[in-house]
Order: sequence, then C-alpha cells, then structure tokens
Amino acid sequence: MEKYQRIRDLREDADLTQQQVGKAINVPQRTYAYYESGQRMVPPHVLCALADYYKVSVDFILGRTDKKK
Repeated sequence: MEKYQRIRDLREDADLTQQQVGKAINVPQRTYAYYESGQRMVPPHVLCALADYYKVSVDFILGRTDKKK
C-alpha cells in the first residue's frame, strides 16, 4: 500500500501531533498513524476532511499535483 507522505509533511509543517490531527478530523490517533504509514488506505471522507483542515486540494494530498489549491 502507498505511504501518504504528504499528510505527514503537512502535519509536521504545522507542528502538530498525530493526536491533534486525529482529533480535528474525528479519527483515533492510531488510525491516523496507519494512514500516514500506508498501513491503511485513507477513505474518501477522511481525505476530504484532511484537505479542508489543511486548506489544500485532495489532489495535492494524493500527489497528483504540486499545487496546494
């Protein structure tokens, strides 16, 4: 499974913990950690929540573009 490097980079750039991001998007920290490491696929509703939280596009998170918006 693919590792979601961009969600980790976004989190670290914002100086946030996995716990803080998980709480903000309503998923447990362990589940969020699985998403970052690629052990679990990020479901569409979580991708949308992350994009809204970081104010970037889903395509940016998925690495389909380098434009954040």
